[in-house]
Amino acid sequence: MPYQPSRGRIADIELEIDKARRSGPLTQIVVPPCPDLLARLERTMRADEPDLGEVARIANADVAMSATLVRNANGALYAGTEPVASAGQAMNRLGLRRTAELMRAFLVRHAIPVHSPLLAGFWEHATQRGETLAWIAGHLPGLSPDLAYSFGLFCHVGQPVLMQSLRGYAGTMVEGRARRDRSFVETENANHRTDHAVAGALTARCWNLAPPVVAAVRLHHSLDALGGRQVEPEVQTLMAAGLVADLLVARRNSLPAEPEWERFHLAALGWLGIAMEEVDAWHDALIDSETTG
Repeated sequence: MPYQPSRGRIADIELEIDKARRSGPLTQIVVPPCPDLLARLERTMRADEPDLGEVARIANADVAMSATLVRNANGALYAGTEPVASAGQAMNRLGLRRTAELMRAFLVRHAIPVHSPLLAGFWEHATQRGETLAWIAGHLPGLSPDLAYSFGLFCHVGQPVLMQSLRGYAGTMVEGRARRDRSFVETENANHRTDHAVAGALTARCWNLAPPVVAAVRLHHSLDALGGRQVEPEVQTLMAAGLVADLLVARRNSLPAEPEWERFHLAALGWLGIAMEEVDAWHDALIDSETTG
């Protein structure tokens, strides 16, 4: 039997993941260790008033990460301004939230490298999803951009984790993308008794990410739970916003919408309290921000 947790509260999901890790199908999953710098960053960013000095120390602890901040601070968006030369100057220009986003993306993609051609562009796509979710959070009351970004970045992280852990997972990805009689997740479970949503939640749990992020990663393909009482509202908001973000990212890359959009977009929009016209306006605004930048 595949591992299928009840669609319960955050605590129930965490307990079931922990149990499956001890004695279930998750015992064979190798979760890369969370980078120490990422753990420090997450602790710092969870404070009511994050310590800017600590963020700067974390940024300067990795030369390549510091260079990434400088490169982004000197990007096209800031054309015509005096170039920055240090991580501290880059932080001042980028702002704390954008700095943290770039640092998270850098640290995660280096901790979980992707080598398979089946996952080509994985981290670029994950970063786009995270950035889009953080932008959406700025237009929805009560949704933290930090939580939204982390959820977007980790949403499908279970795929490279499973690719590294399970024999035959590459073939499962090919099969899952080709089949029309069942979903990708159902194919994963049929072949391996687990799936990337479970493995992603396990990774987020092992890395001590915020509990709503762990739950949203686990349930991001359980969208029939939207509008129900079994899942906390904050988690449902992440799930619904994630579906909208996937649509916007697909449009940005001239790709078709995910199959789940057709099935669940009305529930997602209803939960978020927005109309399709607003999603279209968000798409236009995001495109304008890229072209003007």
